[in-house]
Amino acid sequence: MSSKFLKGAFILTLGAIISKVLGLFYVIPFEHMVGNKGATLYQYGYVPYTIFISFATAGMPLAVSKFISKYNALEEYAVGEKLFKSSLKLMAVTGFLAFLVLYTMAPLFTEIFGVKKEDVSDVTEIIRAVSFALIFVPFMSIIRGFFQGHEAMEPTAISQVIEQIVRIVFLLAGVYVVLNVLDGELVRAIQVATFAATVGAVGGLVVLFWYWKKQKPHLDSLMEKDRGTMEISLKDIYKEIFLSSIPFIFVGIAMPMFQFADLLSFNKAMSSIGLQHVAEDALGVLNVYAQKLVLIPMTLATGFSMALLPSVTKAYVSEDSEELNRQLNQAFQILLFITIPAVVGMSVLADPIYSAFYSHDPLGISVLKAYAPVSILFALFSVSAAILQGINQQKYTVLSLLVGFLIKLSLNIPMIKLLETEGSVYATAFGYLAAVLLNLYVITYFTGYRYSLTIRRSVLITVFSMIMGLAVWGMNSLLSLWLTTEGRFQAILIVAVCAVFGALIYAALSLKSKLAHRLFGTRIDRLKSKLGL
Repeated sequence: MSSKFLKGAFILTLGAIISKVLGLFYVIPFEHMVGNKGATLYQYGYVPYTIFISFATAGMPLAVSKFISKYNALEEYAVGEKLFKSSLKLMAVTGFLAFLVLYTMAPLFTEIFGVKKEDVSDVTEIIRAVSFALIFVPFMSIIRGFFQGHEAMEPTAISQVIEQIVRIVFLLAGVYVVLNVLDGELVRAIQVATFAATVGAVGGLVVLFWYWKKQKPHLDSLMEKDRGTMEISLKDIYKEIFLSSIPFIFVGIAMPMFQFADLLSFNKAMSSIGLQHVAEDALGVLNVYAQKLVLIPMTLATGFSMALLPSVTKAYVSEDSEELNRQLNQAFQILLFITIPAVVGMSVLADPIYSAFYSHDPLGISVLKAYAPVSILFALFSVSAAILQGINQQKYTVLSLLVGFLIKLSLNIPMIKLLETEGSVYATAFGYLAAVLLNLYVITYFTGYRYSLTIRRSVLITVFSMIMGLAVWGMNSLLSLWLTTEGRFQAILIVAVCAVFGALIYAALSLKSKLAHRLFGTRIDRLKSKLGL
């Protein structure tokens, strides 16, 4: 594997991680300003937007990148240029149509979501505020795909980070000005917050145009080297693009689909058991604040595991079953090695963690405690779907996701009626569990991979995590004699001390047992010597 490819993959991964981290942590000041109700109003707009943007782009950016790379390798640069210009026009049309549909259908969505009558007009305006981003984002995504096809990963990574920074700065500043300077209503602040997606997209586009201007001489020089021996029908290319991109659409909207199921049924289910007065606050805690925290272990774990996937693809294509099994073992085991202790720690420290990020809220704490283990399923779905892509069986992710979504939809109302807000968490867990099991079965069916070694090591990882969890629980109980989670600084102190204490115990157990060495190789020796183990 070339160093240029690895460098490009590293830049893309780093950009994605930075973007996700920024997306995780802006909710701390956001929650402080808008509270639980503000979070609920925000997701009324943002969840439909996320789904619409996936369908508006229809997997085109990745496909354009793939085809441009293919024809560049053949020195048929004009074919890639032709596809790029055509896809830009297509994305401009689909983006504008998506904007019109979401803007027009906003009142229908408020009705479907079961929004209170007095809030219908407000939620409609919130959905319409975010819909404008659909005009710009598909266009921007295609330009990113074009650069990636030319093996220029930096424009995508930098534009992603700038887009996120611009969005967050505008969001937080706008909300603050509306609420504290103009003394405006909460709903107006949330309209500004959702419109920030449009401002962020414009910021990303500015970066991409700058890179375009910078690299235009190089691109022009490539066109001069064009062999001009191929004439490809755009109709045939688009047919292949759409057929191959459908699975990517569904993988991209997996989490928004599950959130959409909550928007469809959560308020109705809570109202049916007499809890309509807390339904909006609970929905904000569930799908914004608690979920953001649950995504932290998933983001870290998938970042490490995804780095192994090019090797998985290479082993599969070359029919090297021994190497494929080794790579799959390492991908799954590293994923679980990071995720399991993280979710155990998050469950044990749910009270101080939620209080440190937001404010002391019994509902948020109980939801986080129940939600944390679902992060393992989120991570497994993400990585297993990527593996299916690597072995060219991505179509099965559509099946697994639809099965999971139907389970979530069918269980959501009865589970909420039985267990209130936490019932939605368990419905999500059952849905993702079904999707993960289907993905894992398909991987075995097409590769012959067996999970026996991964299961054995998972048991060991779980035992170590439970030992660590008990130790962290004891430390938390001890610190609670002097500190309280009702104060943010004290909650942060509890989390910091317990996290370091737990990490040291888990590291010691992993190193002494040679588990870490088996997963990470000889490079772990340096860490072991530093810790004196």
